[in-house]
Amino acid sequence: MELEPEEHDLCKKAFVLAIRDALNVVSGKWKLAIVCTLLSGPKGFADIERLLATISPRMLARDLRELEINGAITRTGSGSRGNGAKYMLTPSGAKLEQVVFMLAEWGQDHRRLSAEALQPLG
Repeated sequence: MELEPEEHDLCKKAFVLAIRDALNVVSGKWKLAIVCTLLSGPKGFADIERLLATISPRMLARDLRELEINGAITRTGSGSRGNGAKYMLTPSGAKLEQVVFMLAEWGQDHRRLSAEALQPLG
């Protein structure tokens, strides 16, 4: 069955909106890296900070809060940062595992192909 032009445009719009919604949750330098640290299980603030090494505490707190607001992670325990609170993926956040691995694979391939393209011929 062939799509009518109006239906096709709606499909494209829905697809673009879905991509925008997804990027709204995970966009930024650190959010997918934070998700990656939580794939192996719940972690405290200090654990995540140590695993990411170069993230500032302020940036980590902000991105954790945004991931929590967007439903990708949840915080357990009543402690504030470093005082017993643990962060873990929600079922929705856990579905990002495939995305993380596919993106990492693409990144490795892209880096290799970019390096090969820069090699002099001969």
